[in-house]
Amino acid sequence: MLINGKDITIHANGLNIRYDDLGVGGTPLLFIHGFPFDKSMWQPQLDFFKTGSRVIAYDIRGFGKTTVSMEEASMSLFADDLVEMMDVLEIPQVIACGLSMGGYILLDAVSRYPERFKAIILSDTQCIADSPEGKEKRYKTIELIKSVGLNNFADGFVKNIFCTESLENKKDLVEKIKQVILSTTSETVIASLMALAKRNERCTDLAKINVPALIVCGKEDKITPLAQSEFMHAHIADSVLAAIENAGHMSNLEQPENFNRHLADFISGLRK
Repeated sequence: MLINGKDITIHANGLNIRYDDLGVGGTPLLFIHGFPFDKSMWQPQLDFFKTGSRVIAYDIRGFGKTTVSMEEASMSLFADDLVEMMDVLEIPQVIACGLSMGGYILLDAVSRYPERFKAIILSDTQCIADSPEGKEKRYKTIELIKSVGLNNFADGFVKNIFCTESLENKKDLVEKIKQVILSTTSETVIASLMALAKRNERCTDLAKINVPALIVCGKEDKITPLAQSEFMHAHIADSVLAAIENAGHMSNLEQPENFNRHLADFISGLRK
């Protein structure tokens, strides 16, 4: 099933999933956005890769224009949504790229559905679960959102995800991402924070990953520091690590040309 275009809706796993599907080619390159964003965060990658590949980006349940259900949010549920969407689109295998929470989803999916992935790209993410302190911080954030809404959360969040250079010189980008956060419902943000707090560690699964992996991280990432990417690189046998200068947690948006070059080199290597 191939319907090229932007803002297409497909029904999968009980949801109406909104996605972009552009370009043509062999194994599709599929992008999984981070928390609390939507598929629009991948626009620089879709624009770059659509000329030579089929590229797909979608809104995770509750984000963007994808609907929600009564099920409790979890990384495994998000991963099931991904695979069900691939089934409906009749895509047997993808090269998948997940950033931050998208990386958590990808690690969950590749551990349970390894045959569905030709290669994986883990961007600004990590394999560890939340520490007790991390869980407590998320629960406090939930209570703050319940009491005063998303504005304070969004203000603080963008200050942490961008590097200093981006905050000072890419104010339009920072404001755009802030507006994406504010366009998300409080209910979805809270449900996802709970899912993040309860997620399982995936570090013990790294040695089982038997597909090529590219690991990308902004050198100034404060949310998922470079050391976490270095750990994954050391434990995934067929992996490459790329550290991006002048980038924080949003390396694909802060330094898109550098990010795209690393992905293009990696994908080119898969075809050899």
